[in-house]
Amino acid sequence: MMNDTMNGTSATVGQRQQRTDMRTRDLVNQAVASIPTLGLQRAAEFLASMNVPAEIAVRTLVYPHRRRIA
Repeated sequence: MMNDTMNGTSATVGQRQQRTDMRTRDLVNQAVASIPTLGLQRAAEFLASMNVPAEIAVRTLVYPHRRRIA
């Protein structure tokens, strides 16, 4: 099987590394929870204002099936 190097460690392709950035996780969870009341644009603005990388914000807000759980 092929290996990828991510953050200085190797992981087998198809496996996800354990999340280490709990702050970003919490911010994303807050934004996702706010979508029904505030809308997608406001959730995206919140993540941008909290300096969540755009790649993560787009992946989690626009493609919810790509989100990691926990």
